[in-house]
Amino acid sequence: MTADRAPDTAPVLDVRDLSVRFRMRGGRDIAAVTGARFSVAPGECLALVGESGCGKSVLASALLGLLPANAATTGSAVLGGDTDLLTVGERTLARTVRGRRIGLVPQSPAAHLTPVRTVRAQLEESLRELTGARGSDLPKATLAAAARASFPEDHLDRYPHELSGGLAQRAATALALIGDAPLLLADEPTTGLDRDLVERTVDELRRHTDGGRALLIITHDLAAAERVADRVAVMYAGRIVEIAEAAGFFGEPGPRHPYARGLLAALPERDFAPIPGMPPELGALPEGCAFAARCGYADARCTAERPVFRAGLACHHAPTGRTRPLKEAADA
Repeated sequence: MTADRAPDTAPVLDVRDLSVRFRMRGGRDIAAVTGARFSVAPGECLALVGESGCGKSVLASALLGLLPANAATTGSAVLGGDTDLLTVGERTLARTVRGRRIGLVPQSPAAHLTPVRTVRAQLEESLRELTGARGSDLPKATLAAAARASFPEDHLDRYPHELSGGLAQRAATALALIGDAPLLLADEPTTGLDRDLVERTVDELRRHTDGGRALLIITHDLAAAERVADRVAVMYAGRIVEIAEAAGFFGEPGPRHPYARGLLAALPERDFAPIPGMPPELGALPEGCAFAARCGYADARCTAERPVFRAGLACHHAPTGRTRPLKEAADA
């Protein structure tokens, strides 16, 4: 078994060679996602991590059919073995996929909450549609749904504009968990939360996998990813560059890709050493490895030839190139 394949069972989600291009004015293309390949098995959490702007949320939008009109997708993303999310029509996505087969914790919860309805009303509507709760069962189910996301009962009758960012995030999480969809897609679900609420939220998301459901969490919060994930997929400049078992990624032997090692080294509880330089423009990616300009191991092959993703890794040198610390790249 390789790290880019989920173990031994038919995946809930199987993504193969997913690419997203945005056509801009003047004919310029933005390569937001390139050749993404991963799967998520029943009962598994896969954490997709990387710096802001690397393409994580674009990938999530592609899976849900929420890309703008100037986006073009290629590849496949098969849900439950029978539905390619990239080719199925909007009618099917709206009626049978979103909310029912894929629950979404959005990156911008305020934009997904209905502004003219209270949180209670929105929870009740979702409960009626997705679980069939009615009558005297509905108030109890509403309180239980709010509690799953640590949303306070005394705020249920507030409107979205009356909520803080953290409360809006918890309301969106509560809505996403209703119905216990086979796949939960959580895009930056801990935004605006303090550390205690981060841990409670990701623990509840993790419990979603009970009974064979799957969780794809997209985050730059590596502490949250370490707490919840079975496997980790690292994204850089629109490409997945490493997929690894979470225990080995956060522990020993650690990440194999120099960028992934740099992400961990930048944490305050580790080396607190930032990765030198800046990510490349997605509209002007280099011919070779997109990380070469920031990497202390880069050589002529790295700048000329893009590494192929195989066995869970896209790097010409890792894991053998460990003799030179990444932070020395700034002085190279």
